[in-house]
Amino acid sequence: MTRAYDDIINLPHHISATRPHMTAIDRAAQFSPFAALTGYDAAVKETARLTDERIELDEYMKEVLSHRLQIIAGRIKEHPEIAITCFQPDEKKNGGAYVTIISTVKKIDEYERVVIMDDGTAIPIDEIISIDGQMFA
Repeated sequence: MTRAYDDIINLPHHISATRPHMTAIDRAAQFSPFAALTGYDAAVKETARLTDERIELDEYMKEVLSHRLQIIAGRIKEHPEIAITCFQPDEKKNGGAYVTIISTVKKIDEYERVVIMDDGTAIPIDEIISIDGQMFA
């Protein structure tokens, strides 16, 4: 009894005389998925990324921060280590993130309204929400 394809099932594999042999990697690449919507995944990730809203401080907290900045300015030569928590606006969307920077203060620039740390980081005074350290204990 003959079955379908019995006439070709045992023939040798065809090798082209005019085309070079394709490597397994190149052959697999033909079947790999392609991104029909380039940038779509990045846009979805960016949309899903969460940001914090800026906290508006009341007058009492602004006064506390102002007093602490005066204490730091008076003892700046002692190079006290402090922790400043401030708001960093997000460059791509509304909101931002709160970060805590622990370092020593190099200078408080009243004109530019920034606190400059020893590592060169400039922190806008208006973005500061808390200042902590051993000197306030």
